[in-house]
Amino acid sequence: MTTPKRPLSPHLQVYKWGPHMLVSILHRATGDGMALVGGLLLVWALAAAASGPDAYGFFLKVMTSKLGYLVMIGLSFAFFQHLCSGLRHLYMDTGAGYELGPNRQLAIATMVASTLLTAALWAVILL
Repeated sequence: MTTPKRPLSPHLQVYKWGPHMLVSILHRATGDGMALVGGLLLVWALAAAASGPDAYGFFLKVMTSKLGYLVMIGLSFAFFQHLCSGLRHLYMDTGAGYELGPNRQLAIATMVASTLLTAALWAVILL
């Protein structure tokens, strides 16, 4: 008995990368990143606050350093990217936006919107 030839599953090298793939992967990565980094920062902040003024002062000193600002900007970008991507998926759940052109435009709009929202937030915070 012979086994019929079945098509092989395509691998990542077969697909042509586009903005929709980037946004899909970023949606997962930003969700995981916010949970991990945001959770660790929250635990650190609460532990520092419970440990007294010196520990909390050290936490504030680290978070207001250049590295701290970089982490917080990254977290805010992750938040806005995840939010915009979630809204894109919500729109697509209605059955719209699956055609290649609109799907590509929505993916690009997601990246642009998340970048602009992050820039606007930090402009308000820093200015």
